[in-house]
Amino acid sequence: MNNKTVITQFLLLGLPIPPEYQHLFYALFLAMYLTTILGNLLIIVLIQLDSHLHTPMYLFLSNLSFSDLCFSSVTMPKLLQNMQSQDPSIPYGGCLAQIFFFMVFGDMESFLLVAMAYDRYVAICFPLHYTSIMSPKVCTCLVLLLWILTTSHATMQILLTVRLSFCENNVLLNFFCDIFVLLKLACSDTYVNDLMILIMGGLIIVIPFLLIVISYARIISSTLKVPSTQGIHKVFSTCGSHLSVVSLFYGTIIGLYLCPSGNNFSLKGSAMAMMYTVVTPMLNPFIYSLRNRDMKRALIRIIGSKKISL
Repeated sequence: MNNKTVITQFLLLGLPIPPEYQHLFYALFLAMYLTTILGNLLIIVLIQLDSHLHTPMYLFLSNLSFSDLCFSSVTMPKLLQNMQSQDPSIPYGGCLAQIFFFMVFGDMESFLLVAMAYDRYVAICFPLHYTSIMSPKVCTCLVLLLWILTTSHATMQILLTVRLSFCENNVLLNFFCDIFVLLKLACSDTYVNDLMILIMGGLIIVIPFLLIVISYARIISSTLKVPSTQGIHKVFSTCGSHLSVVSLFYGTIIGLYLCPSGNNFSLKGSAMAMMYTVVTPMLNPFIYSLRNRDMKRALIRIIGSKKISL
């Protein structure tokens, strides 16, 4: 109890980058962040402007792009600021705020990937009932429900965290406030926090991942029952982009949190966290636009209409 003190700020250890490469990596991360912002904004604008994209799949995609944009914005501005100013501190309240929004947008991405997988499952396996099952009203209500669930979960985790007390050690072994790392600095009992993270992690990460796997297993099984080169090509062209995003997102999270290496957590954890917080949100617009004919056609139509109006 004598070592207990009031923590007003934490120190983010950051990324293990040699000093001579700081400016190079700063420019690289800044370019990646700007690419993430512009790419996801482009998808959102295209979906809003083109009426052909006002479908359930693109409703989920626009929310995914917004979630990716915000998810990256939770960590990257602070990382860039710390690299530029060489000041790794973050206030206690700022750390909690970062954890809150990190959970909201991270959880939302996981839920949206499940919704998109289910949308493809219904479209391919039950095409005649697609419009009734995935009606605009149902999809809108589903998206609103998901935002409520993610916000509620983040609020619950923050309420459990603020009751904890912290000792003199205030160094976080990451480039952002990760709740897993933060709990290791707590002096008080974290059993309830660990238990809730385990339970909610299963509900938000493991179960959605299994549902996605089941959805695509059913899609492949349904396609193979009526084998045709055109049908198989259509399935893989439709679902390939989504599977790429799922692999990037869940692969890095599972590798980081379900298969930790313990001794090498600082280096491995920072690299893996960089993958799903920065790289995945940046790649999503390229994956969905370059491999999606509807997005390409929408962009051509909008550019064409602008030229005609000029």
